[in-house]
Amino acid sequence: MSEIPQVGAFAIVPSNDLAAAILFWERLGFTRTGGVASYVILTGWGCEVHLTQAGPDSWRVPENNPFGVFIRTPDVGAIAARVDDLIIRPGGNLRHREWGLYEVGISGPDGLLVRVGWPSRLINEASGLGK
Repeated sequence: MSEIPQVGAFAIVPSNDLAAAILFWERLGFTRTGGVASYVILTGWGCEVHLTQAGPDSWRVPENNPFGVFIRTPDVGAIAARVDDLIIRPGGNLRHREWGLYEVGISGPDGLLVRVGWPSRLINEASGLGK
């Protein structure tokens, strides 16, 4: 019997180099769970991301990449540790943000912004620090 899919909205991320993008997401801890040659589905950390090959008429300059992905998970520290060399510095360091998230910014393939975070109040409660 097949598993019932998770309800939610998931990012579809175009990539100039789909093979390199798959390796990046696998390094973050995701696993390929479906798709075809030009469209890949990966899951990990309770999330799902879909990758697609960027077309010839789409953006091609990584510095101009308009896309970003946010992963909400209590495992933010574990993910950050896997890709420490890809953390955007100085601003993207893993820390509590003024908007209430314990968050890190990661530089993904083709200049994709990947932010990973969890509510600060929940991080604090789990560590016994309180608010």
